[in-house]
Amino acid sequence: QVHVVESGGGLVQPGGTLRLSCAASGFLFSRSTMYWYRQAPGKERELVASIGSAGSSTNYADSVKGRFTISRDNAKNTVYLQMNSLKPEDTAVYYCKAREPVFRNEYWGPGTQVTVSS
Repeated sequence: QVHVVESGGGLVQPGGTLRLSCAASGFLFSRSTMYWYRQAPGKERELVASIGSAGSSTNYADSVKGRFTISRDNAKNTVYLQMNSLKPEDTAVYYCKAREPVFRNEYWGPGTQVTVSS
């Protein structure tokens, strides 16, 4: 069975930090591109960051560049999103997605809530 599960969300004040984790199992994680998306209330889901299978290739949305860092540990089948200098506009449900090679399957986690508020 394929499982993709996010954790680490919560309530934080503006300027604070959070680190999200995404634990994966049941597929070839080490060869999969990993993504973080987010969706704020009433808005479309947007791509926040991505990381290649080897961990050297990363991409970020303009809105989070310089503040967020995506990383992965293939030995632990886990991808992370370090979020610094959080702003109220970062408030959203954050989703982890895997894209597996060969069959190009995509797997989504259920999401974790991040709320930035004073």
